[in-house]
Amino acid sequence: MSERKLPLHVAFIMDGNGRWAKRRGLPRVRGHVEGVKSVERVIDFAKKVGIPYLTFYAFSTENWKRPKEEVQFLMELLREYLKEKLPIFLRDNIRVSFIGRRDRIPRETLEWMEKVERETAKCSSIWVFVAVDYGGRDEIVRGINRLLKEGLKEVDENTFRRFLDFPPEVPDPDLLIRTAGERRISNFLLWYLAYTELYFTDTLWPDFDEREFERALEDYAKRVRKFGGLPPDEEENS
Repeated sequence: MSERKLPLHVAFIMDGNGRWAKRRGLPRVRGHVEGVKSVERVIDFAKKVGIPYLTFYAFSTENWKRPKEEVQFLMELLREYLKEKLPIFLRDNIRVSFIGRRDRIPRETLEWMEKVERETAKCSSIWVFVAVDYGGRDEIVRGINRLLKEGLKEVDENTFRRFLDFPPEVPDPDLLIRTAGERRISNFLLWYLAYTELYFTDTLWPDFDEREFERALEDYAKRVRKFGGLPPDEEENS
């Protein structure tokens, strides 16, 4: 396992919670509850194999269009999850941060998001990012507005990245995994996915487990990442 090429940063589009519940004749919200368990499995497995960064797409800027009751449930689910798991994050040395807008998050949920960020800031076994009220285009626009407030008139890519949501020391995702069969990136991490490897699975998110994660990592390990250049064997022969 240690000799295999592993990604430093894996991002997830966690799709299929509603379909998982519907197939079982359960309320949609039950799918979200089960989806949280998959997040925990993924974090545990990433720690085990040595992946230092994870990002989960939990709630998009477009998800406000969903039924009010579902949105309210998701915000309450996040808050209660953070309340319950903060001691475990600290025990297991898990750092948790959030990316996305914060001006529309319900106050009590936002308070717990900020509390978890503060109290886990020195944890170092793995850094988990949760995208809440996040959209890739929205992030870029917010970054431009921050840049304009600084009075900058000319920037390069590295300078611009400092105005985006990820801290500058966090690498771009090496691998994006999307569940439930859809094959698109849905406005997620647009700036950062320029050279990210994409992996799509038909597995619904609540069914995504260590075995499914392992399949994705095995697939990633076989890929040759060129970043616009030539593969190593072609460089040697050129």
